[in-house]
Amino acid sequence: MNEGGETSERPVTLTDVEDARARIADVVHRTPLDTSRTFADMSNAASVGLKLENVQRTGSFKIRGAYNKMAQLSPDEREAGVIASSAGNHAQGVALAGDLLDIETTIVVPEVTPAAKIEATRGYGADVVVEGDIYERSYEYALERAAETGETFVHPFDDAAIVAGQGTIGLELLEQYPDLDTVLVAIGGGGLISGIGTVLKAAERDVRVIGVQPAGAAHAKPSLAAGEIRELQSVDTVAEGIADTRMLETTFEIAREVVDDVVSVSDREIAAAVTLLAERAKTVAESAGAAPLAAALSDEVALEGEHVGVVISGGNINLTEYADLTRTGLCELERYAEARLALEGWPTAVGDVVEVVEAEGAELDVLERARRTGDDHPNRTPVTIGLEGNGPAQLNGVLEALAELEGVLVVEWPLE
Repeated sequence: MNEGGETSERPVTLTDVEDARARIADVVHRTPLDTSRTFADMSNAASVGLKLENVQRTGSFKIRGAYNKMAQLSPDEREAGVIASSAGNHAQGVALAGDLLDIETTIVVPEVTPAAKIEATRGYGADVVVEGDIYERSYEYALERAAETGETFVHPFDDAAIVAGQGTIGLELLEQYPDLDTVLVAIGGGGLISGIGTVLKAAERDVRVIGVQPAGAAHAKPSLAAGEIRELQSVDTVAEGIADTRMLETTFEIAREVVDDVVSVSDREIAAAVTLLAERAKTVAESAGAAPLAAALSDEVALEGEHVGVVISGGNINLTEYADLTRTGLCELERYAEARLALEGWPTAVGDVVEVVEAEGAELDVLERARRTGDDHPNRTPVTIGLEGNGPAQLNGVLEALAELEGVLVVEWPLE
């Protein structure tokens, strides 16, 4: 199934990917591969290389496939314009490609698409239509409109030219990381892993290709195990960029030949990976882009002694969402917790609380009066505090010190 060499019957071949690289060479960035000793130690790997597609033009890998597809449109197709559906990143890729190729573009996005992605798409000159509560509804609307208007529909993943464009990442990986043993790639609809897998399975050395999905959108593993496409009725994940309900024919046909395994990770593990990427690698990743690192740091994949490539596929995220994700990540890493206190002598007691937190070397992120409930003592003021520290031992130490203060009662504390 996963033998080296090139299978001529596949929809996309190594030659197709090499042709795509020549076609897009003057448009896309050759993104850096950043090795991380920290993540290698955390995953027991010999080395970990982060393929930083979050610093690609438009903030994700999607421009590779979009430009490769649209550069091959006929004059009549270009004149008719292009329409696409997207959760955000494909939208920006198509919009930029349209701007560079002088093709009018319309992008249909679901209501859950982050505002930053919508504004960025409009910034490239595309017309953005918000339609549907999830991506599937946007997809259906775009197809219907294309049939009515004659616009060319550019699929986000189920297209050989799109897959070939995404596969150029695989060519760069082999050149930048010749010792590569395993690569971890996020799966939404499967275009990225199909393209990268096509290249790696044609390489002279054996490279393991592992797909990663959020637990709330994990359709790929059951599909590959059954030998047929399985569709989820709904998805529930913070990683909206890979919140697809299924693969389609092109990507499934390729993936079943080039993907060795698929693992899933929780949203909380993804949030922790987003947080660690910011802290240790100094890079901003969206939730979908951080999913492969979450898998590398989990118990789902054995990486001991291997040279591991982790594709950080995108970095487009609202700042408010990013703040929430990193706080959730700190909680998952047991470095952040909230407590409910009851203070006697408000507001004088607040100063005592601040002094204790500082003396223990922790950070007081939040201190605010809480809504009073029937269980609260009528002569004490309920307060919620948020603490950041280096681990549960330090955070518990802060609460123990607070509990010793006269007039301070610790009512709720999640870390025991």
